[in-house]
Amino acid sequence: RFDPKMASDLPKGWELRDSKSTGKPYYYNTYTKMTQWEPPLHPAPGQVQASHLLVKHRESRRPSSWKQDKITRTKEEALEQIKQLRAEIVSDDTGFAELASKESDCGSAKRGGDLGLFGRGQMQKPFEDATFGLEVGELSGPIYTDSGIHIIIRTA
Repeated sequence: RFDPKMASDLPKGWELRDSKSTGKPYYYNTYTKMTQWEPPLHPAPGQVQASHLLVKHRESRRPSSWKQDKITRTKEEALEQIKQLRAEIVSDDTGFAELASKESDCGSAKRGGDLGLFGRGQMQKPFEDATFGLEVGELSGPIYTDSGIHIIIRTA
């Protein structure tokens, strides 16, 4: 079933694999450890794709999330949490997508933190600058925006 032609057309960081349970091909992102049945999208010129994990704090522009109605943690506590989560990702104990789906205060958590494709002017400036400055597969340090503190992995 494996088609080398299909695999060679994939964006960096993606692999085509065969499902052991169904025998059908699926796509695996080596950076986030997410899987999907549909082929991954190639970004258009001037676009990137990224996943992120957001930790909000009481000074965030909307200090609530799908996890918590009222967020009361301080900015310093949020930074400590983001540092611990980043360390867990770097140590490879947990995949980015798995951790984002449980720990992120953003609605993108249900997609493992995946924000899809975006271009300049679509995200808050510090987030945009950080994402466009990353290499594909690279994980950022803590990034501060009005939403809270993020860690970002560029996926395309």
